Formats: sequence, C-alpha cells, structure tokens
Amino acid sequence: MLQETFKHQTPDSGDGGWASPEDTTDDAFVLREDSPIGPNGRHPFDLEERTAVFGEKIVRFSKKIPRDPSNNRLIDQLVGAGTSVGGDYCEANDCVSRKDFRYTIKRCLKEAKETRFFLRMVAASEPGLATEARDLYREATELVRIFASMYRK
Repeated sequence: MLQETFKHQTPDSGDGGWASPEDTTDDAFVLREDSPIGPNGRHPFDLEERTAVFGEKIVRFSKKIPRDPSNNRLIDQLVGAGTSVGGDYCEANDCVSRKDFRYTIKRCLKEAKETRFFLRMVAASEPGLATEARDLYREATELVRIFASMYRK
C-alpha cells in the first residue's frame, strides 16, 4: 500500500522501506508497493519491473538528446515506443484469454523492436550519445527475445 507522503523508494534501499530523494545518491527513483528482495535475499525476476525501469531509462536518455527539428520526431517516437513496452506488458498481465494475451504480447514485441529502431536513428543523429544508446539497444534486444519467446509458447 502506498504511503500518503508518496516518497520515492530506490531499488537499492535494502530495507524495503520508503526513502526520500535526499537520502539517496541514485537518480533512478521508483515507487514500489513492496520490497524488491525475495525470501532468498535475491531480487526476483520481475518483467513488469524490468520494463518499467527500461522506460525510465529511455525517458532519461531522451532528455539528453538536443532538441532540433530533425531530433524532435525521433525523441517523440523513442519515448512513445520505449514506455509503451512496459504499459503493454502490464496490460498483458491482466488479459482474460490466451488469445488476448498473445495479441498484447505481440504489441510488446512490436514496441520493443520499434524502440530499437529509434535508438539506432538517435545514435546516427547524435554520435556522442551512441554509447548510451547502444546499452539501451542491448536491453531492448533482450526484451524482444523475451517477448518473442512468450509469443511462441
């Protein structure tokens, strides 16, 4: 249950409690409802969380891209596709039928592929951001593989 103060909790806060941004040095703040640590002391694999963190990284990356007429469209498309991956996956978790689930997972797959495309275009437009774009591209590729596997099963 979210606390009324709506303080941010960082993934590495350790105690599973709420931490304010002043208490942390990490710039990735995430609202969570419960502790990310599993019973064995390790982080559970959570694709919903992974796609949310990916979307956050895309948003932060997009703020580094200089705004100009040629980049504006790339930024808008990148943020739209990169954040849709997580939103679509959340929707897939609530599907009522197998057919609906497969359809929604296919949308996740398409958005992840589209994100890869626009990361490549940004790297071509802004070579100074190519290294960070490459890291995000790798994560998008992993998500593509995960969603493709889910779709096939």
